[in-house]
Amino acid sequence: MAMKSILESSVESMNNAASFEDFIKIMDEVNRIRNNVQSMETLVSIRYSINTDDDFYKTEKHYWDEISPQYEELNSMFYRAVTESRFRDELEKKVGKQFMKIAEYALRAFDPCIIEELKEENRLSSEYTRLLASAKIMFEGEERNLSAMGPFMTSKDRYVREEASRLYYGFFEENEARFDELFDKLVSVRHSMALKLGFESFTELGYIRMMRTDYDSDMVSVFRSQVSEHIVPCASRLFERQRRRLGLDSLRYFDENFEFETGNAEPKGDAQFIIDGGIRMYSELSPETKEFFEFMMEHELMDLETRKGKGAGGYCTYIPDYKAPFIFSNFNSTDADIDVLTHEAGHAFQVYQSRWIDIPEINFPTYESCEIHSMSMEFITYPWMKLFFREDTEKYKYAHMGSTVKFMPYGVLVDEFQHLIYVDPQMSPSERKAAWRELEKKYQPHKNYEGCDFLERGGWWLKQGHIFKNPFYYIDYALAQICALQFWKKMQHDREGGWQDYLRICEIGGTKSFVDIVSEANLISPFEDGCVAGVMKDIDAFLESTDDSRL
Repeated sequence: MAMKSILESSVESMNNAASFEDFIKIMDEVNRIRNNVQSMETLVSIRYSINTDDDFYKTEKHYWDEISPQYEELNSMFYRAVTESRFRDELEKKVGKQFMKIAEYALRAFDPCIIEELKEENRLSSEYTRLLASAKIMFEGEERNLSAMGPFMTSKDRYVREEASRLYYGFFEENEARFDELFDKLVSVRHSMALKLGFESFTELGYIRMMRTDYDSDMVSVFRSQVSEHIVPCASRLFERQRRRLGLDSLRYFDENFEFETGNAEPKGDAQFIIDGGIRMYSELSPETKEFFEFMMEHELMDLETRKGKGAGGYCTYIPDYKAPFIFSNFNSTDADIDVLTHEAGHAFQVYQSRWIDIPEINFPTYESCEIHSMSMEFITYPWMKLFFREDTEKYKYAHMGSTVKFMPYGVLVDEFQHLIYVDPQMSPSERKAAWRELEKKYQPHKNYEGCDFLERGGWWLKQGHIFKNPFYYIDYALAQICALQFWKKMQHDREGGWQDYLRICEIGGTKSFVDIVSEANLISPFEDGCVAGVMKDIDAFLESTDDSRL
């Protein structure tokens, strides 16, 4: 409560500032306080995800879930002071149009009347995280969590793949009623918030919460159509090549992530081997990445190995008071471990380069722009993949590029599914699953769920955390992927020029909008006619030129 009084008093001082200089001085102090609050919240979140069984951090996380909506109310006071300031023109020149737009959007997305709904949304999201982390799957004599099942689901032994997948999805089927109930409540509470704020549905509110300041759902729909026309056929050809390569009569759901009879490319060592390779890779890539990775290592800002009770998945976050990124993951001895080292490090490198920014809303850019940095880093580091995969490097690159193409239809599927959900919030669990299955047939026509009724009924999406915890956060990956593939093209022809373009958009952080960042990187906007077709021409040629039968 002391923090509340200080912030309220400081915001009032902003409103009464006699000069622009005084206004900025007070605003800087408010941002210092807000950065401190965010740092404490981030540290709690990190500690909780590292060990979801830790009672202290579980309590702290619960406290933040309860108190954060009230903190948003304080932020709204700050945003109002900023947007309604008599110094607005001068302020916009100093902090940029994007921050001002974010402040306006934040005001549209919040009102004290929805505080209880925000608390409930936080509580339900945390419950979803705990439910995932509660998985205790007995396999080959050991108890394993969901992440630990990964290596078995890509085993060379088809029986092991099938059995591991059966148990993995069996967890979701066994808990199907709990997942359905959680999502019912999440949809209901989000729809309620939207109505209270004057929106017809959560869709518009969802876009505003995602801070999509320069594109709308119609533009996204056009992009989805481009993916359907130009990428779905390419992805289908890749799955057919995979089926032939594996010598299978049909490619079933548990075969999809198994690329080669000789086995998928895997790191040729343990976690320390991977870290050692990362040290060399980022040391050689550029002076900037060398400094960045040394900072991460020196301050122990990565928790990478899976453990009992550890939260699922991987992420990068930022601790403002220490100007420090943090990377979290669950290594499982697959090629995904290297993707983490490049993808999450791409996020971390970006925010490290933009740590000069003291306004917490714009350390990172908006999500779709964030993903440009992470996904592009996956391609930028291709020359160093031999450090991790040695003789299987070409295998890794082919599978990685192929998985990029295969992902795109899934990315837009998740997005279209969410649009359907929030247009009709009264959908029953079975109707939602049926809608998902129909979209799979549109975007992933290769899907074969023989032997798994749960997936045939449309249950796959229950494992997609974004749908539960971060509504409408998914098309961002597809939009960014098209941009990242353009960076891949750049690096083939002008590596230094491509790197400078990448470095530039890392340094500007979130001071610009998505479309402006794409322009700053000298890329073609995903919303522009012909963008997807132009990119896919080169990617398709790369994939077709690889003799995958010998890998």
